[in-house]
Amino acid sequence: MTQQGVREGQVMKSARLGRLAVLGAAVALAIPAVAQANEVTKWNEIAVNTINAKPPLTSAPPAGAVFVAMVQGAVYGAVNAVDRHGRPYLVYRSYPKASADAAAATAAFRVLDSLFSATDHAALQAAYDASLLAIAPGASKNQGIEVGGLAADAMLAEGHDSRTVITCTFGSGLPGVWQPLGPPGAPLCDPTVWVANAKPFVLKSPSQFRTAGPYSLGSPEYAADLAEVKSLGKIDSTTRTDDQTHAAAYWQTNPAANYNAIARRLVDQFSLDVTDSARLFGLLDLSAADAIINTWNDKYYWNFWRPITAIRSTDPTWTPLFDPSLPVATAGIGPALITPPYPDHSSGATAYASASMHALASFFGTDEMTFYATSSRFPIDPMQPREKRFFSRFSDLTNEILEARIWAGIHFRNADVQAANLGREVERYIQTQYFAFVH
Repeated sequence: MTQQGVREGQVMKSARLGRLAVLGAAVALAIPAVAQANEVTKWNEIAVNTINAKPPLTSAPPAGAVFVAMVQGAVYGAVNAVDRHGRPYLVYRSYPKASADAAAATAAFRVLDSLFSATDHAALQAAYDASLLAIAPGASKNQGIEVGGLAADAMLAEGHDSRTVITCTFGSGLPGVWQPLGPPGAPLCDPTVWVANAKPFVLKSPSQFRTAGPYSLGSPEYAADLAEVKSLGKIDSTTRTDDQTHAAAYWQTNPAANYNAIARRLVDQFSLDVTDSARLFGLLDLSAADAIINTWNDKYYWNFWRPITAIRSTDPTWTPLFDPSLPVATAGIGPALITPPYPDHSSGATAYASASMHALASFFGTDEMTFYATSSRFPIDPMQPREKRFFSRFSDLTNEILEARIWAGIHFRNADVQAANLGREVERYIQTQYFAFVH
């Protein structure tokens, strides 16, 4: 096919998905989605739940992003080898007669079982057996199992799992330098320091998109950010609204679970097939993981102090909204809300959201989409359905999280703005490198 033909194919696919998105924006509130899981969404949910049940070394958001991406990257690599719509990833030979369902299930199972066999083998094997049982026997099924295994082996061989427990120490105490919180001799440590130097999935290095860094302490820009978070982020702030207080707590929830659930609902809403589902989750989770790896590298490169340390250097009584004393009615259920135990710049939550929402917008060809997110913290009664926050654009979610980190008193605005830009650039790079539609 000529280059012109390829471009026309790209435009046609983007237009088709754009029309779906506009239709979805009109009907999402009126017609509840009916879950129709395919092998990609089934194993995505299994992967997220399996990973999030692990200790923080594996399940904390930066680490969880890496492991979910290992699964979804393998699934995409396998399915793309069966129905080639993008640049080859992990598997370079094409298997046009293979079962995409068998390929997806096998790739996911093999990666998860390799990572977590000691604790989860029986449950994973049962789910895999059920997946294979639903696929008609024959050469297509056998080839699908083969290509899924190839993708999983290739992913596992890349060395993204570099989990290491690293003991943190107190910083220098100099102005601007990150200082771990906690009692002397027993600082609160980041269990996911290892992510800062993890091997990216598509980026060339963990620091490929280095941010411009924090403002200098003597700059008017830093003074404005400091004044803003001191006012809006104070536990008893009179400038923060009740909804802003609620949103800050609401978004202290697991992003992998939240964003992948949004994607699964969109798969159901638009009845996406296995091929498109694999592309969607591949773009979503590879973008999120590489954005987080780059962000964590950024954090420990700049090593910039958190608002609580900066403000208490002149106002020892200042307390951020995220403090263990916050009542459950405000904080919601779950772990106590605290200033995270790692440097301020750049913001992990905002980079994660930005990369994820840009991935969804890229896939559907539009930023306009009516959808909802949930939080593990609300409602307080765990027997009730989770509280939903509705949005009409993917970018609206990112923007709310950007603001929520300031309302929580845990980030300077500059750290969030630069993180949002970082997430956007990472997703754009990955989409261009591997997910541009080809024939």
